[in-house]
Amino acid sequence: MNTEEIMNRVTEMTLFYGPKLVGAIAVWIIGGRIIKAIGSGAKKALEKGGTDPSLMPFLTGIINGLLKVILVITVLGMLGIEMTSFIAILGAAGLAVGMALSGTLQNFAGGVMILIFKPFKIGDVIEAQGYTGKVDQIQIFNTIMKTPDNKTIIIPNGGLSTSSMVNYSTEATRRVDWTIGIAYGDDADKAREVIKRLCDEDSRILKDPELFIAVSALADSSVNFAVRAWVNAADYWGVYFDLNEKVYKTFESEGLNIPFPQMDVHVHKND
Repeated sequence: MNTEEIMNRVTEMTLFYGPKLVGAIAVWIIGGRIIKAIGSGAKKALEKGGTDPSLMPFLTGIINGLLKVILVITVLGMLGIEMTSFIAILGAAGLAVGMALSGTLQNFAGGVMILIFKPFKIGDVIEAQGYTGKVDQIQIFNTIMKTPDNKTIIIPNGGLSTSSMVNYSTEATRRVDWTIGIAYGDDADKAREVIKRLCDEDSRILKDPELFIAVSALADSSVNFAVRAWVNAADYWGVYFDLNEKVYKTFESEGLNIPFPQMDVHVHKND
């Protein structure tokens, strides 16, 4: 190939690929600016929608990543590079990675759902996955709880977002339930009066809804009263433990007996 043929070939390639290259560069520059603008708009929209701050970097990162992949594929296609095989390889690689990280991706998706729908927030006391404690941190993959005895519980968000959960902090008030037994033969009206008096003396017990006291069961060794009182959520355990102690101390002085399981053994002597 002589010099003239080489120059002709270069000219042909320049004329053929030049406009494509210029167009690809233009699309790359303009597309980059558009992606940046979309990213900023998405961030503002998430902030306006009240999205959790810890979630926004992940969502905006996913949006930018997807848009950049689309931009790269578009630019390479403009240059005449066959993208069918590339997309197939990319899809296969994505499938393999997805299967390998299925548990991690499930936890990630669970964290996103928790941060978006907010079934609980930091500081709430919840019961989930067999544990009860106060929510200390909500991370994208795990939720960290502190138990009443100061243990740290780390629960993956995947199972937490798809299973049942009890949130004790959602409502401002809670109902405290007791089962208080007296011995057969004791004065039931007097027992009811003593229980009501002890509840009325505790200012933490709310007047509305009204206190409920009723005989709930005639058990094997006791007559059981169901006692239900409403309190502010923060006072729940204090009221529960205090009434138990007051009942124990007061019933004895009032001549009421708190029964306990016992067995009578009769011995018959045969001649």
